[in-house]
Amino acid sequence: MTPKRFETITARYASLRIAVVGDFCLDRYLEIDPAKAETSIETGLPVYNVVRVRSQPGAAGTILNNLVALGVGMLYPVGFAGEDGEGYELLRCLREKSRVKMDYFLQTPDRRTFTYCKPLIVQQGQPPRELNRLDSKNWTQTPANVAAQLSKNVEAVSTQVDAIIVMDQVDIAETGVVTHRLLETIRQLSKSRSEAIFIADSRQRLKDFPPICFKMNVAELAKLAGKASSMKLADVRTEAAAVARKNGRSVFVTMAEQGILGASASGEIEHVPALPVRGEIDVVGAGDAVTANLTCALCSGAMMREALEFANAAASIVIHQLGTTGTADADQLRRVVSA
Repeated sequence: MTPKRFETITARYASLRIAVVGDFCLDRYLEIDPAKAETSIETGLPVYNVVRVRSQPGAAGTILNNLVALGVGMLYPVGFAGEDGEGYELLRCLREKSRVKMDYFLQTPDRRTFTYCKPLIVQQGQPPRELNRLDSKNWTQTPANVAAQLSKNVEAVSTQVDAIIVMDQVDIAETGVVTHRLLETIRQLSKSRSEAIFIADSRQRLKDFPPICFKMNVAELAKLAGKASSMKLADVRTEAAAVARKNGRSVFVTMAEQGILGASASGEIEHVPALPVRGEIDVVGAGDAVTANLTCALCSGAMMREALEFANAAASIVIHQLGTTGTADADQLRRVVSA
């Protein structure tokens, strides 16, 4: 991609309006100093002393973080948080971000705030080492009143945006933001708002989604296609093309060290190999950076291969950010994409 083409595409980001619909969680990092280790008098077990706590929006919030870093003009998160400490912390993190409009985000006593609590051993001269994560999730069905309000919020925001990203992170169906009711709303809106881009990412349930753009990894594609998870590039091309034809929308597949593949409904297939790895990596958040960059690039007139180049560069930047769920901004992308 030429520098001029890069600037033409990214210059449009400031005018974009994008809604991120889905499971927002709180990423809470507990930084532990091993030099301050103790032994509990009561239990005899090691005590990990936390010397710093930092928080940021995670899951769908990671997509939002990347969109903020890219300089998108206005962002609308649609999701929920509980009326608990983690919820207030998540809302504070979201409100602190520039160009984020919180009118469609729900705080409710009927749900806990989805939280990933990540203890990290932080030692000078060494990369952070993550211990067992402590997760807080909802294990019961999302109440009907919450599901109904979220669907209304998606309908309300849909008239104001150029794209809607749907991010389904939970393991158990109907316990998060993306319920069957919300998916039906997305189905209807994708028909009535044909000029907008609708793109979905779901860990478990893409088969239940309406025919919109899908972003997935190889394992998720294999599950959707009923194939073995050890798919080769030729198999990914075939199955991605089949899903794109069926949906009438483009499909994007991340393939770790093999890069990213895109297939359009018209039969176009593009594959961009992964960039070289530079030292130690942390893959957390790479897929969300891909989703954010695909959406921005496509909304700004990028061709499929160009969008894949943006997404591939963002993934490369993010995986080299250790001890955090990283983002990639336009300056970082410029150095990679238009080099």
